[in-house]
Amino acid sequence: MTQPAPSIPAPRSRGWWRRNQQRLTPWLFLAPGIFMFAVYVIWPIFESFWLSFFDWDGLGQKEWIGTENYVELFDDDAFYTSLKNNVIWLLLYLLAVPAGLGIAIFLNQNVTGIRIYKSLFFFPFVISQVVVGLMFSWFYAPNFGLLYKLIEWVTGSGVALLADPDLVTYGIIAAGLWPQIAYCMILYLTGLNNVSPDQVEAARLDGAKGLKMLWFVILPQLRPATFIAVVVTVIGALRSFDLVSIMTDGGPFGSSRVLSFYMFEQALSEYGYRMGYGAAIAVILFLIMMVFISGFIWKMVRDEKEGY
Repeated sequence: MTQPAPSIPAPRSRGWWRRNQQRLTPWLFLAPGIFMFAVYVIWPIFESFWLSFFDWDGLGQKEWIGTENYVELFDDDAFYTSLKNNVIWLLLYLLAVPAGLGIAIFLNQNVTGIRIYKSLFFFPFVISQVVVGLMFSWFYAPNFGLLYKLIEWVTGSGVALLADPDLVTYGIIAAGLWPQIAYCMILYLTGLNNVSPDQVEAARLDGAKGLKMLWFVILPQLRPATFIAVVVTVIGALRSFDLVSIMTDGGPFGSSRVLSFYMFEQALSEYGYRMGYGAAIAVILFLIMMVFISGFIWKMVRDEKEGY
């Protein structure tokens, strides 16, 4: 008598989690960061836009006034002074990117004592902006500041840089460039460590050297570092509050104001408590920042597509 064939159990169906585990796991890791970013960045941006249509002192009842804050803003001489200074900050602050690249190339060598040089150039990055502001305030100070004494020794009369409405903004920018160049240098040093030696060697065999090597071989491989350096520098130039506050407090006669400092003056200082007006300034500053960053991102994406 033949035995019946053993029955093969039907395969167990995989659960929903097992079917989607590989696709959902990255999102679970990202979820806390996305939540914090939405609560502390995205929501405040939309709240600032909404608040800019109100007249509010921060404590009392909000009063809807529509676009009156923007109408007043575009007729405000102090706003145009702040905007002009921000443009100057932006143009001159971007010098930190090529300066940081040049120093990084100089430091990316295997010579005796190069670690000491790296430490000296890295030093400004770890100093607080408040300390930088105080150091440069003493450097520019009339009668005893080093720069004042040097100018007096050369020309016969010193220049009180922070008391001159025409020069004060440039003096503060010079103070800001010192740590910003160090930051860009760090980014480029990291990028230079990832440059492909095979491509460099192949370019040398083809006769490339000097500026040609830099432009056609090194810089294309430094695009990620350049992107971060430009974005961080643009943001730093447009939100330049701390140095202005420490070194001049917006003076003399409001000539060194920038948009972020003017926003603080109107919204949170003893001059105003005008939250709606300060939010309108913040909105303008945000839009300017987005124009520059979006344009650079678009150029980077276009260059990447053309490269491939």
